[in-house]
Amino acid sequence: MSELSNETGRQIGILLDRKGHVEYVMVGNAKQIEMPDFGRTRAATDRFRGLRCVHTHLQGEKLTQDDLTDLALLRLDLMSIIQVERETGLPGLIYSAHLLPATENGNESDVDDFEFLEPAIPSQLDVDFVSLINSLESEMARLRQTARAKQTNRDRAILVGVTTGYIEEAEESLVELEELALSADVVVLDKIVQRRPQVDAKTVLGRGKLDELLIRSMRLGADLIVFDTELSPAQVRVLSEATDLKVIDRPQLILDIFAQRAQSREGKLQVELAQLKYLLPRLVIGQNSAFSRLAGGIGGRGPGETKLETDRRRVRDRISHLEKQVDNLGRQRNERRKVRSQKNLPLISLVGYTNAGKSTLLNALTQSDVYVEKKMFATLDPTSRRLRLPYDQEVIVNDTVGFIRDLPETLVAAFRATLEEISDSDLLVHVVDASNPRALQQIASVDKILTDLSLGQIPQIIVLNKSDQVKGPEIVALQRDILLDKHAESVAISAIHRNSLSVLAERVAATIGDFGFEKRIIAAQAK
Repeated sequence: MSELSNETGRQIGILLDRKGHVEYVMVGNAKQIEMPDFGRTRAATDRFRGLRCVHTHLQGEKLTQDDLTDLALLRLDLMSIIQVERETGLPGLIYSAHLLPATENGNESDVDDFEFLEPAIPSQLDVDFVSLINSLESEMARLRQTARAKQTNRDRAILVGVTTGYIEEAEESLVELEELALSADVVVLDKIVQRRPQVDAKTVLGRGKLDELLIRSMRLGADLIVFDTELSPAQVRVLSEATDLKVIDRPQLILDIFAQRAQSREGKLQVELAQLKYLLPRLVIGQNSAFSRLAGGIGGRGPGETKLETDRRRVRDRISHLEKQVDNLGRQRNERRKVRSQKNLPLISLVGYTNAGKSTLLNALTQSDVYVEKKMFATLDPTSRRLRLPYDQEVIVNDTVGFIRDLPETLVAAFRATLEEISDSDLLVHVVDASNPRALQQIASVDKILTDLSLGQIPQIIVLNKSDQVKGPEIVALQRDILLDKHAESVAISAIHRNSLSVLAERVAATIGDFGFEKRIIAAQAK
């Protein structure tokens, strides 16, 4: 092989089975070699393919990234390269590597994927290959059996973030994506972040990082990839075909959480509406569609397009029907608000980032038992309770759906009937998770959404919840930063400690006394 490779100036390779028989012979160019097309079928996760590759390198290279990628994606037993001496054409050192079994935890991204054997000249190779491969497959089978014993029906995902800005911000955003994934009952196996000058229009990731993602997904047994950005329909198709896995983006994950959380008829209608609006532009003829067999070629165009247009028309009709129902719900809510406003009771709405503790605070203030869970978007349906403040003031406290950065526009549009509840508020109690290191960014995200909904003019009280989990100097520093950014003071509380709520109640009572109650009296007199 070395002599032929040197004479032709091309890399030459062979694939050997475990009995030493040559199954394939490959001839490449001076820099690389093409592997045979094994199709899209994968080798089983608890064994290798039963083939080892040996091929030449003409320019003194060791194992390249392409070699390692082929080793991982094809699940070869072993990848060996022979360095060919330029002058004599004789074989030099042989470099070899094999895959390592995944760790039992399955999420240790700092563990190497490959084991590299000591380089040696052909006459000094003394590795018992059969014993090596058998021991590796035995360990893989053991780990697979252990994983099956722990296995549930939960999706196993790798989270991916791509940024053109600071890598630290992308990593923090990926932490939030992990919280979303856990709230959706997804098992997070690994997280990958890449910084690029610009996002690839087709694959989002660069070529090398995509290969790394493929290797990690196969090694960890992932069945889902979640991107921390909104993907175009074309990008989803390309990534799904490249990875042979289900690919979703951040908005789709949020929609899935809302679908899981929706309990009331109103909530289910709004979630379905948002999902259909998200789905409509993604209805295309593609490899993963139900009518992909009709795509392309003579005799395949018309029926496919007809089926596609039929699906789109049905979705548009359903969207129109749901929008009418949501409008009706909005009118019903408006009537209820009119009846409530006639009682001249000030309305206070709890707003804030998801999982900031709004429902817990409502329960603590009003001695209610509204559903509370330490998950994102635990509350989808607004809940109203009466509260008696100091000086015998009575108000209505309204719990609302939590906000999040980059909330999908389809979701905001679908939940407009619910969000309109906030528009009649006399006061917004902006609940902030003081223990979150991104508290200031979360405040800015909530303010942006309120401004987009034309609700930014409603007075606010900023409440730093979970202050018992933060040291005193850190709370003081956060209050100072809020004062500088928003020119507003804040109140530090802990919703699970009722004795900390008196300061908040006093502040609300004073604020409502300044403008809320008088405003409603004036409005009633004007009528």
